[in-house]
Amino acid sequence: MRSRRIERSQEPNFDEPDDAPDALDLRLSPADRPSHVAGADGPVRAKPARSMGGGRIEPTLMADGGELRASSRDAGSRRNRDVEDVRVDEAPPPRAAKPKRRRSRGGFFGFLGHILYWCFVMSIWGGIALGGVVLYYGARLPPTSEWTVPKRPPNIKIVSTDGELMGNRGDTGGEAVKLSELPPYLPQALIAIEDRRFYSHFGIDPIGLARAVVNNVVRHRGTQGGSTLTQQLAKNLFLTPDRTLGRKVQEVLLALWLERTYSKDQILELYLNRVYMGAGAYGVDAAARRYFGKSAKEVNIMEAAMLAGLLKAPSRYAPSHNPQLARERAETVLAAMLDAGFLTEKERQAALALPRVVFTHPNAGSENYVADWVMDLLPYYVGSVDSDIVVETTVDSNLQLLAEAALQGTLAQFGDKKDVSQGALVALDATGGVKAMVGGVEYEKSQYNRAVTARRQPGSSFKVFTYLAAMEAGLTPETVRVDEPVSFHGWAPKNFGKEYKGPVTLKEALSQSINTVAAKLAVEVGPKKVASVAERLGITSPLQVNASIALGTSEVTPLELTGAYVAFSNGGFGVVPHVIQRIRTANGKVLFEHTGNGPGRVIDAVPLAEMDTMLAETLISGSGKKAQIAGWQTGGKTGTSQDSRDAWFLGFTGLYTAGVWLGNDDSSPTNNATGGSLASIVWHRFMVEALRGKAPVPIPGSVYQPPSLFAPQQQQPQQQQPWQQQPQTQTLQVPAQPMQSQPVPSRGEPLTTGSVNRNVPAYQPSPAPLQPMPPPVDTSPETDRQAGAPIPPAPIGDAQRRAPPAGGPVDGFLRQLFGAN
Repeated sequence: MRSRRIERSQEPNFDEPDDAPDALDLRLSPADRPSHVAGADGPVRAKPARSMGGGRIEPTLMADGGELRASSRDAGSRRNRDVEDVRVDEAPPPRAAKPKRRRSRGGFFGFLGHILYWCFVMSIWGGIALGGVVLYYGARLPPTSEWTVPKRPPNIKIVSTDGELMGNRGDTGGEAVKLSELPPYLPQALIAIEDRRFYSHFGIDPIGLARAVVNNVVRHRGTQGGSTLTQQLAKNLFLTPDRTLGRKVQEVLLALWLERTYSKDQILELYLNRVYMGAGAYGVDAAARRYFGKSAKEVNIMEAAMLAGLLKAPSRYAPSHNPQLARERAETVLAAMLDAGFLTEKERQAALALPRVVFTHPNAGSENYVADWVMDLLPYYVGSVDSDIVVETTVDSNLQLLAEAALQGTLAQFGDKKDVSQGALVALDATGGVKAMVGGVEYEKSQYNRAVTARRQPGSSFKVFTYLAAMEAGLTPETVRVDEPVSFHGWAPKNFGKEYKGPVTLKEALSQSINTVAAKLAVEVGPKKVASVAERLGITSPLQVNASIALGTSEVTPLELTGAYVAFSNGGFGVVPHVIQRIRTANGKVLFEHTGNGPGRVIDAVPLAEMDTMLAETLISGSGKKAQIAGWQTGGKTGTSQDSRDAWFLGFTGLYTAGVWLGNDDSSPTNNATGGSLASIVWHRFMVEALRGKAPVPIPGSVYQPPSLFAPQQQQPQQQQPWQQQPQTQTLQVPAQPMQSQPVPSRGEPLTTGSVNRNVPAYQPSPAPLQPMPPPVDTSPETDRQAGAPIPPAPIGDAQRRAPPAGGPVDGFLRQLFGAN
């Protein structure tokens, strides 16, 4: 160390003058200095180490002599410090070297210890991080007190009067089934292919999750989820299908809650009733009906395996989309069931031997037209639906099948030749209950219900209201009017064959559908009277009140026109067509039921008997001869609009009234398809089979019963209606009490039964001024459609043949229509 030289400082002089020798000397003596300097170049001595008891040297005042001296204690300290003088430039003694710490070497076990240590540390931090994630996303869920399984969307089960299912409507497309109602192999197939440890895990399957990680990360085998059935149910019930970390965390939390709240069987039942299975079907029952046309309670093992296989990819494995791929997937499910112990090898082989299921078309029968109509009407009866309900209709499933076969078979035979692509058929009983309804040729291609919605010109089938107004005015079937060219303010109606027969009776004019006579009668009684009669009998569509109303220029629907004809078949009582008989819950509680009487009598006895006589003549010698039914009393009327755009036949017996419409959706002309030809054939084919096996029933209040067409037989009490209990004689009698019909709003003025004034002069025009007539057109036999009328959807093309299953009393009829062996 480099030595330092301390230079002596010049001391200040504190000497007092000589005249003050006793003054205090404040200068320090050499003895008072902490060290002395030997010389200018001498060594500088360092301060000795301070003793334990030593401290700062403080000067003290001594009493002897007044000189400032240090105390003896301080002097001793100075002597101790002067004992060892150390030169500043001498190096200090070297420090002892610290021994180096030897690094321990533990080998493999030491390395393993480090790994375990850091794994433990990381697990702690990972647990903290996971807990934070769970708390974060769990906090975004509602409080657990509000966690409830949402109600399954309600299903509306629509059945026929004989209990046959016509359709399930609602968001699910099927009924909610109980686990105990299903065949055991259906839930077993689901568990085997989706979650084999379902009954042993707690909502989360660690083994399955690890297997999914291995397949996804290590083996690169796609995206295996590893979710349990409980997790899938939680996602379906509460969450969106987004693949995010937050959604997965919430799914796990909800799955744990489901496992704590519900039993395993309850969870499995919830899953089976809510899982999406493609083609708009939610739940196994909806899927079974969609793909196999049967309830999930009736599926076999192979069909159950197909349903379970759908869950991987509903659209890809749907039997309706790819039957072969669905079959292969079902075989995989059967192998999984064998591996899980649900099937034996013998049972698996038996399942593989079942016929291949090929179901490429959904249930698209004509009964769906009825089901859709029921859904349109339902809100007016029960309002909103929040639980499963059953709607019992008035439809007879056998008659529905016959109506569909008659329409499809006739158009398959004659449709191309006659340029007819569409049609509709409605059949009602004497109370107005719809027994059959076909709204189009093929529901799968066109769901537009032409029977209820389409308004078309009825043509000559509307003449019945004109003739009824004439009968009520005092005319009779024997009244004579002249068939001749006539013009009303520039409107000149013409007959179908453009020929004129001269004087004819009204019975002949109606049965032969003579246009000029009908137009004269409309002017004679007044168009307002004709419109009033039509509305009284049940026509609700707007009517144009002018002379052309007699020829059916105002558009109506097949349903309302058929309903108006019912009054001619049930004794003169008005009805409103209805299809809903009863609505009840799945537990049997009745929510609505059709009861009560209808609007009462709408046709007096004498005009009714006269009308039935003339309408019966139409089927004997008139335009509706092709509709005759041997052994039954019948009546009816044909109708054809301008250029044969619409062909109609409305007819009735003592049991049923039916109406048929044929044409094209775009209102294009047909190839001479008239009501007396094609429409009569459809009506006849349907009615013959509908009446097969039933005893002939007379038309109440009718006077025309020719022996050749009506053979009295012993009545079957179980087939008779209250208004049919009367002697089988040619009489004008009508039931003393009104028939039991459904409650409907009254229409028109109530009629008074009694005699009709027949003292009416021959032809006299109505004194009431007429509304402006339409421009002259060629009514052959009816006028053209009115401009601006709503046009239904575009035509679906040629009629497609879809033969319904043969069997029962309709077997022969179906063989005749479709050539089945």
